[in-house]
Amino acid sequence: MATQKLKITKTELIEKTDYKIKRYPNLNTVLMVEDFLKQNQDIPMKISEIKKQLPKQIMHQTLLLILEYLWKSGKIIYGPRGVQWIYTEPHHLKKMFENTIEV
Repeated sequence: MATQKLKITKTELIEKTDYKIKRYPNLNTVLMVEDFLKQNQDIPMKISEIKKQLPKQIMHQTLLLILEYLWKSGKIIYGPRGVQWIYTEPHHLKKMFENTIEV
């Protein structure tokens, strides 16, 4: 069984026209993928599994771009078993916001 790795190359992630990016995901799409990975952080998931289980349909290139962003920001890892959420909110920030009033 061959292992599928997340390929992070500029030519696969974004289409360029004269060095201008043709399409970026909107914030709602990024947050949807992020929330989905947080909820399923117990097991690594293949990219194809993520696409099938997302609440809304998403283009493959858009998903790869979002995963690249999450990987660069230290929120996910990927390997032979798939993509997995690893980010945890810093403990001192949780404590700081415990007894605050939302305005």
